[in-house]
Amino acid sequence: MNKKTVKDIDLKNKRVLLRVDFNVPMANGAVTDDKRIRAALPTIQYILDQNASLIIMSHLGRPKGAGFEQEFSLKPAADALSKLLNKPVNTAPDCIGPEVEALAKQMKTGEILMLENVRFHKQEEKNDPEFAKKLAALGEIYVNDAFGSAHRAHASTEGVAKYLPAVSGFLMEQELEYLGRATQNPQRPYVAILGGAKISDKIAVIENLLGKCDTLLIGGGMANTFLAAKGFSMAESLVESSAIETAKGIISKAGNKIQLPVDGVIGNKTDATTNVVPVDKIPAGWSLFDIGPKTIESFSGILKSAKLIVWNGPMGMFEDPRYAEGTFALAKTLATSGATTIIGGGDSASAVKKAGVAKQMTHVSTGGGASLEFLEGKVLPGVAALNDK
Repeated sequence: MNKKTVKDIDLKNKRVLLRVDFNVPMANGAVTDDKRIRAALPTIQYILDQNASLIIMSHLGRPKGAGFEQEFSLKPAADALSKLLNKPVNTAPDCIGPEVEALAKQMKTGEILMLENVRFHKQEEKNDPEFAKKLAALGEIYVNDAFGSAHRAHASTEGVAKYLPAVSGFLMEQELEYLGRATQNPQRPYVAILGGAKISDKIAVIENLLGKCDTLLIGGGMANTFLAAKGFSMAESLVESSAIETAKGIISKAGNKIQLPVDGVIGNKTDATTNVVPVDKIPAGWSLFDIGPKTIESFSGILKSAKLIVWNGPMGMFEDPRYAEGTFALAKTLATSGATTIIGGGDSASAVKKAGVAKQMTHVSTGGGASLEFLEGKVLPGVAALNDK
C-alpha cells in the first residue's frame, strides 16, 4: 500500500477528523453488534496516545437526508464507544454548523467528539464540495478508517481529503494489505470461492479472479445459473435466466479453472423434507439450496492444497440450518487449511462467524461492497483520495 497512514504524520496537539464505519445494527436505541466499533479502536487509541483531540464522523443507515431522524442518530454508537474506551465521548447536535464548529474549536487534547450522522444532509452522498469544506473546517488532519465506505465517493470519504492532509487508519491499511494479496502477486496455489445469489452482481469479480487465481469454486444461487448454462434442468431452483449466455461464455473461456457443484441439497415448497441429489437429477417442483457431500469433499480437497484462499459469498441458504452444511463445512476446512484465508465482508463474514471459525481466518473484511469492488480491480475513491507516501 503506497498511501500514508496515521504513523506517517505528526498528530500532536492537532484536531484529527476521523471517518469510521459505525454503520452498526441497533435495537431499542442501543448497539446490538459492536464489531465495527471494536475494529476502529486501534486507530482511535493511537490518535489519542499522540496527544491529539479526536472528532469522529460516520453514517448510519439510510436516512432521508432532510435533517435529524432519531432512529439513525449516532448517539448509541457514541455510548458504546465510551464504554469500550472507558472515557467520555461527547456528542454534537449535527455534523456541520456554527455550534459544531465551536465545540470542535474548544476541544482539549485527548477529548473525543462524535458528530451526528453525515447522511442527515443530502450533500453527503452528492459529495458536495461546500459540505465537504464545512466538515474539513472542524479538523486539521483527516484520517479515513472506513474501508466499508471506501467504494463511495461521498463528502466524508473522498471530498474532505481535498482540503486536509489525508491518511489512512490501521483498519483501512490492514484491509488494503490483505485484499491486495488477492490481486497482486498472490501465493500459489491460489483458490477463490464465490457464492451468493446472482452472477450479474459478480461478473467483473469472476473475470478479474479468473485472471489471477488457479481454481475458482462456485456455489450458492449463482452456481445454479452456471449449471443451467451447462444444460442441466434446475427445476424450481433460483436461476438468473438473463445471465445464462454470460455464464456459457465464462465456462468456455475458463475451462477446468471453474469447479461447479456435482450434487446438492434440495427442498420443496410443500414440506420441510430435504434430499441430496446429483445436480443433473433435480426432480420437478424441487429447488437446489446447498452444495452436497460429494461437492464438499471435492471442494475441500482443492482447498487443502491451497496457499491462498479468498472467499466471497455463501455456498447455500445458510441462514436455514437445513442448508447450512456446505457453507459451514468449507469454513471449517479453511480454518485448518494452513493457507492465508481472506474473507470478503457481508454474508461471508456472517457465515464464518456462525460456523465458529472467524478467529481462525487470516483476515475477515469489514466491507462487503468495498471488498467486492476491490476484488473486481476497481479503484476505490476513498483510498485514491489519500496522500501517497
